[in-house]
Amino acid sequence: MAGILDEGGRGLLLGNEAIVRGLAESGVRFASTYPGTPSSEIGNMLEEIAGDAGMYFEFSSNEKVALEVAAAAASSGLRSFTFMKHVGLNVAADPLLTLAYSGITGGMLVLTADDPSAHSSQNEQDNRYYSHLSLLPMVEPSTPQEAKDMVSEAYSISEALALPVIFRTTTRVNHARSAVSFGPLRRDTPAKGRFSKDDAKFVNVPAFARLNRVKLLELNARAMEMSESSPLNFVDGEGDVGIITSGVSYTYVKEFVRGASILKLGFTNPLPEKKIASFIEGKRLVIVAEELDPFLEDQVLRICAQRSLRAPVYGKRSGHLPREWEYSPDVVARLEGLVEVARAPEPLKPAGVKLPGRPPTLCAGCPHRGMYAAAKKAVGKRDVVYCSDIGCYTLGLQAPFHAADFIICMGGGAGAAGGFDKATDQKAICFIGDSTFFHSGMAPLASALFNGHRITMVILDNRTTAMTGHQPNPGTGRRHGGIETAPIGIEGVVRGMGVGFVETIDPYDVPAAEAAMRRALEFDGASVVISKCPCPLELKKNRMLKPARCEVDGSKCVKCYACLNRIACPSLIKEREGGGVRVDPAQCIGCGMCASVCPVKAIEVKA
Repeated sequence: MAGILDEGGRGLLLGNEAIVRGLAESGVRFASTYPGTPSSEIGNMLEEIAGDAGMYFEFSSNEKVALEVAAAAASSGLRSFTFMKHVGLNVAADPLLTLAYSGITGGMLVLTADDPSAHSSQNEQDNRYYSHLSLLPMVEPSTPQEAKDMVSEAYSISEALALPVIFRTTTRVNHARSAVSFGPLRRDTPAKGRFSKDDAKFVNVPAFARLNRVKLLELNARAMEMSESSPLNFVDGEGDVGIITSGVSYTYVKEFVRGASILKLGFTNPLPEKKIASFIEGKRLVIVAEELDPFLEDQVLRICAQRSLRAPVYGKRSGHLPREWEYSPDVVARLEGLVEVARAPEPLKPAGVKLPGRPPTLCAGCPHRGMYAAAKKAVGKRDVVYCSDIGCYTLGLQAPFHAADFIICMGGGAGAAGGFDKATDQKAICFIGDSTFFHSGMAPLASALFNGHRITMVILDNRTTAMTGHQPNPGTGRRHGGIETAPIGIEGVVRGMGVGFVETIDPYDVPAAEAAMRRALEFDGASVVISKCPCPLELKKNRMLKPARCEVDGSKCVKCYACLNRIACPSLIKEREGGGVRVDPAQCIGCGMCASVCPVKAIEVKA
């Protein structure tokens, strides 16, 4: 199989990897992101190959900044690319909607990776609506091959209209793997651009914005004409039942539905209304198959009403297809009675065996375990609200910690803590990661200081952006991709903001962390405890984990289970016979958290 930057051949690629290949084939010179699943692999790969591809790539501090730097590149004549998970576009929506008024001079794609079924997200919002809200063109691939090929087509659309194009993917496109045929790499696009000043275009004060709104509407009408003739919209198959579909839903329809004509839409905003109307004419019935909201279906119903098309339309509004969660063969089977559906083979299951659930959990040796144990002991019987955030520490929700009472979005826990402080008599504690602190945690901390909120912020600094794939952040500095920058010290930032109580602790020393939390909780004002300890997976990846193991001395163990009840490390195992505790050496990393909470010193760390 070919490498991602080989001149030809084929590769067995994830959808995200195929997109990277598409960027190289399209001569993209500037890319930016804040990492988020299901788009994370794009950034991980760009970090490795951007230099060889002649591309500048950065991990920005948040999605808003990522979109803004890419907008500047595209406004200087370069082909630029910015990408994020679906909720990240909420953060970037502010510049996106005005950038639609400004337009660009180079090509620009804004990839939003939606997450139906919320596999790794706090919601499953349908970001196709951003194309309506912004009046920007949108394309949607269905497979890794299309994901690669559509990149080039999307840049052609972007440059023809001088507008950014929304490139919408979903989890099953991002994370599907298939053989992808490569095209030629494009190396003729300029590496540097030049910004030509144009106040009426780029400075959207009200007088200019009103005129740019009219231009945007005119460009939207042109985009509809392009959609009518776009090769991304095509008819597949024959039959008097018509199915209109897009994205990964097309693959389910293609595999399981028989005897239908399929209108496959890849250019999904603006829709090719004439093409859709022509497709519907003469059909006995029409089915709209799409994940999440009835985005296409509502427009199909409108087209039918406006053009007096009488074919009945089935989908989510009719109750045949669900609005929640991603599709599966079982979902497509609901169309039986409307169209012939092939049954998927039953999955193989061992007879009489019921597999246990395996929820995500904090890893063995995760420093967050020690910090949660310390916080819970320090809190004691106080009436507190634990505000958490988006990252590994969301798993503080689980037993025995139960330290996540309120979670909404990146940085939301820190902001909400101030609200709970003023609205209730409960003490508000917020947990936030190092990457999230730089993403959206400084503003709520500044607000807490400004408004006199008596909150305790615990910054869980594990020296990486862990849950999305161990990307760097401003607190780690960057030493990759030709960029060498020093880390920004979180303690210095917090002290510089004027926080009156700041302590940095090692969460592996649980008693010391507990003492720091007690002091922080007693402080009259905003207090910050920085739990600083590298993620063990990051240490393993970089071969920096010191060989050590914990061992339980059975002669000293009194079976109080303080280690299990406070740390709950998966490497600690309660024996079925005798009820003692032992350590699984295959999982233990020798961090010593369990040893630090053992009241009789029955656990020792052995090098």
